[in-house]
Amino acid sequence: MKAIAQRVSGARVTVDGQTVGEIGTGLLVLAGVTHEDTEEDARKLAAKLWRLRMLDDEESCESASAPLLVVSQFTLYGDVRKGRRPSWSRASGRDHSEPMYEALVAGLRELGAHVETGRFGAMMDVASTNSGPFTLIVDTADLP
Repeated sequence: MKAIAQRVSGARVTVDGQTVGEIGTGLLVLAGVTHEDTEEDARKLAAKLWRLRMLDDEESCESASAPLLVVSQFTLYGDVRKGRRPSWSRASGRDHSEPMYEALVAGLRELGAHVETGRFGAMMDVASTNSGPFTLIVDTADLP
């Protein structure tokens, strides 16, 4: 799994003009799933995101009791090495990626996180105010 974590002073996801998820100060997480990802990868990613010290004063969401807004983002596995059209062959299909996304959200909640979400598979409008800006790429392939 791969995630883009952005420190935000606020973020919101709307679908068809209705807000489905919204947070104040915390992390906006865009999460992508590839074919080989497992529930263990989702748990590792959840623990890393919950404890990353990227909020003000080097706090984590855990230490600051800050919320996370987690949005599915298959395009994180887009391949642009050839031509002008991205290839999506590394992005997992819905049958695999939706349960992995749900496992990530569940893993965060099990750790005590307040998690808001987008709507899996929907056309979403994501609005955020980045703080810093401070953005990290977290890939489970790089985690112990």
